[in-house]
Amino acid sequence: MPDWESLYATRMAGVVASDIRERMKLLDARQIIHLGGGLPDPDIFPYEALQQASDRIWGDRALARTALQYAPSEGHAPLRQWIADDASAAGVSCGIDNVVITNGSQQGLDFIAKLLLSPGDTAMVEIPSFIGALRAFDAYQPRYLGLPEDSAEWDAGALAGAKFCYVGPDFRNPTGTTMSLADREKLLDLADATGMILVEDGCYEQLRYEGEPIPSLLTLAMHRYGDIEKVPVLHTGTFSKTIAPSLRIGWITGPRDAIRKLVLIKQASDLATSALNQMLLLEVIRMSLHTAIETGCQVYRERLHRMLAALDQHMPEGVTWTRPEGGLYVWGSLPEGVDAGRFAERALMEHKVSIISGAAFYPAKAENVRPATNRFRLSFSMIPSEAATEGVRRLGLLAREMVPILV
Repeated sequence: MPDWESLYATRMAGVVASDIRERMKLLDARQIIHLGGGLPDPDIFPYEALQQASDRIWGDRALARTALQYAPSEGHAPLRQWIADDASAAGVSCGIDNVVITNGSQQGLDFIAKLLLSPGDTAMVEIPSFIGALRAFDAYQPRYLGLPEDSAEWDAGALAGAKFCYVGPDFRNPTGTTMSLADREKLLDLADATGMILVEDGCYEQLRYEGEPIPSLLTLAMHRYGDIEKVPVLHTGTFSKTIAPSLRIGWITGPRDAIRKLVLIKQASDLATSALNQMLLLEVIRMSLHTAIETGCQVYRERLHRMLAALDQHMPEGVTWTRPEGGLYVWGSLPEGVDAGRFAERALMEHKVSIISGAAFYPAKAENVRPATNRFRLSFSMIPSEAATEGVRRLGLLAREMVPILV
């Protein structure tokens, strides 16, 4: 019997299970109120549009032949062109060669890490950070540097040496907060001063419920440099949050030279994303992307407002939370000294409510970061407001037990 532990590559030492993915295994336990993982609500997927797109493909033998064949590694050309045209309409003038299709934006993050990181290189990440990004980067054995939450601490001298900085400017996961226009410009200044690339995760940017949209880092970089080939930004996007996650269609937009290298990584990884899925998606977004986004925003806006109202009603003094303008998440904070990991464990075991402890969203052994142990993430996307309100009520009862009385 082989000694598997001695045979694993050294990179596997830093690879750990995702707390979120593990808790998703509980989804079939119907007595549990799921306020943890931020899955899109399947009740609002565009089923009719997907059916019509499927019928059109199977009703045309030429389309069906293309759909069942290998796609180019770069992606289905008409879909890439649609993404490039959409970006150009939003102020990012680019062409088809500036876009590569990936199996969801998660694969895009993995490919970017593979492109830029050698073992021991420094990766800068916002604090706290999307757990999927951290797990993707972990495999390439970087040193982590935290981008401070307060932009007043973004000093180029102290933050020099990173290959890239990963951020999700809009309704970021896990906090739900949004980076201001001034901070986006300041982050571009930091990239200029240090020579690092900005990796912009745009997976929630279409899910705005309140306030005015803020230009993406890629858009601001285009205004600054005037040419996409000169921008220090790689932008990842996805249709998982607006159409359906199972199609696994994401993309990366950036300078041609970087995209060419990413295509080579794609070829070595899985050859290509499903042609059928790309063609189905293109038909749907041509027909009803705007409607799908409107529907999602309407449903999630109401659920966000109901969750915030429930938190206002049921949480004791000393517990605080963010008030997002979009996205799928609310970030809660218990008083210092109260362990959110224990809070999440007791919530599940004693109150049948699943939440995510905030410690999972901090990189391991970052040079300038001490993980906060008193924070937790809630999501309002997948369950009706009545159930979420009841879940928050139960969390409030638990918090009253665990939070010390403030005098």
